[in-house]
Amino acid sequence: MNRETPAIVPPRLEKGDLVGIAAPARKISPAELEPFLRLLDSWGLHPVLPARLFETDHQMAGSDATRAQVMQELLDAPEVKAIFCARGGYGTVRIVDRLNFDRFAQNPKWIVGYSDITVLHSHIHRHLNIATLHATMPIDIPADSGKRSVASAESMRRMLEGELMQYRCPPHGLNRSGAAEGPLVGGNLSILYSLTGTASDIDTEGKILFIEDLDEYLYHIDRMMMNLKRSGHLQGLAGLVVGAMSNMHDNAIPFGRSAEQIVRDAVEEYGYPVCFGFPAGHIGTGNCALALGRQIRLEVDGGAELLFLP
Repeated sequence: MNRETPAIVPPRLEKGDLVGIAAPARKISPAELEPFLRLLDSWGLHPVLPARLFETDHQMAGSDATRAQVMQELLDAPEVKAIFCARGGYGTVRIVDRLNFDRFAQNPKWIVGYSDITVLHSHIHRHLNIATLHATMPIDIPADSGKRSVASAESMRRMLEGELMQYRCPPHGLNRSGAAEGPLVGGNLSILYSLTGTASDIDTEGKILFIEDLDEYLYHIDRMMMNLKRSGHLQGLAGLVVGAMSNMHDNAIPFGRSAEQIVRDAVEEYGYPVCFGFPAGHIGTGNCALALGRQIRLEVDGGAELLFLP
């Protein structure tokens, strides 16, 4: 993918549009969804809740067949202009091969989510070249969101309404200066690692890669970065953006490096710009929305700027 073959961008959302809610991974309850439904109402959007959305199968939102059916129903509905994934957890990889994307390809719509939803981002980019949105999910919307602005929700709304966002990050001691343009791809590091060698494996050549993660041991961050390096996913990058590395763990005998240092070591031999501390990922209400597949310009010089291009 390059400037001559830009990603297909789904139509921007407008007041009155129908939007679907799916649960491809962990289960969701009506009470947990309520703050997000109020948010949609304030935006003038009308939710579509599939009949089997609230089914449960231990941790997951129903059986694999149920979760795939809910997702397929929304993928196939031309009147639904976006699909918000209710939450992450685990389970999306168990249904992705059950999904048929033919009608989705004919009528592209925004797929929204992060964490486990990286499976869908990566699969869609590899096979369909349709932009998707790495952004906050319904489970993250606080109950008092009607009384205060939620930054992550606001950036998501602005992206969905067609705004070309521009983000600035403060200086970080591990940043590597430089400038690059290319399609933005990526998501959760653990998920990208798990997809290596599969039909949903990410294509990074000439791209600007975004990664983030949560609740991992430091040695496992190193293992995953070595996997991406040895499999060729890091060598051909145009740039690297590192988001939140939240709640990392260490062993009794320390690994000796932070998650950010591990990432920087893995790309030390390459010359492309690297930005650390980008405010996206598992960081609650500060999770900035990123239109994956879209062309961006990344400039790193002490601090960093990420600009989405037309």
